Amino acid sequence: MYEQFYHLRADPFALSPNPGFSFPHASYKKAKTYMQFALSRGEGFLLITGKPGTGKTTLIKELMGEMEMSRYRVSTLVSTQLNADDLLRSVAFSFGFSLENANKATLLKYLSNYFLNRRRNNLCTILIVDEAHDLSEQALEELRLLTNLDDDNKPLLQVFLVGQPQLFDVIGAKSMEQFRQRITAAAAMQPLLEKDVEEYIEHRLSLVGWHHDPEIIKEVYSFIHQYSEGIPRQINQICSRLLLHGFVEGKHFLDMSDMVCVVNELAEEHLAMSHCFPVQPTQPPKQPEIETSGADIIKIH
Repeated sequence: MYEQFYHLRADPFALSPNPGFSFPHASYKKAKTYMQFALSRGEGFLLITGKPGTGKTTLIKELMGEMEMSRYRVSTLVSTQLNADDLLRSVAFSFGFSLENANKATLLKYLSNYFLNRRRNNLCTILIVDEAHDLSEQALEELRLLTNLDDDNKPLLQVFLVGQPQLFDVIGAKSMEQFRQRITAAAAMQPLLEKDVEEYIEHRLSLVGWHHDPEIIKEVYSFIHQYSEGIPRQINQICSRLLLHGFVEGKHFLDMSDMVCVVNELAEEHLAMSHCFPVQPTQPPKQPEIETSGADIIKIH
């Protein structure tokens, strides 16, 4: 709809993760560098944490897109509070083995033989576990057993754990010391700082042929940062609605009155953030506090 009105080649603010639109802000670049380092090591656990919508899935897709995929088998497991008994069976299923009634020893045998055969053919195997913050200590220990498998001191499997920040609450327990020793690198995806929001929005617009139609006044960007809390997915949601509003109203210049209207609509629909509330068009936006701590990136040997 608004793509044609503004002569854009595609939707610049789609909510689905798309590495073609990745924005290399400081947190994202550091996280990517750490993950590239860990992948080159080919061992242990790689942790990517962050609030929903901060770009975890986009980062993984970008990394996978840059790899020589003929050498890799990547399987994804979505953790929906799997317990330890179900975890190995789910991992086996994700790699194509249907072993519903198999015991733990049988599951490990099948997986070990599969990983070993790939390693001996100079092929790599990666398991991505999404929503990993839902895993129990016992389930994480089952994954650690898989990373113990090796051939001539060469690990057979590398595991990405992707989840929300509370994942660290689980692995930080005293009983998880052995698990922590298997972590090659960890990266925490941070929200965008206010200074990044304008560049992020214009970056995405430029990728689809934007030539300043619509024109967006500077004050709008600060307002978007405030109401999105710097979360890229929420920025996309607000910007998509702003362009839709401009299309409906037939506007090629978008100012604060348009932004306030959009935020009010989102708040009324309960699609905006929980702290959003209707404001009057004459009320200037509250100046948000700018975080200066930057990316929280941790590397663990």
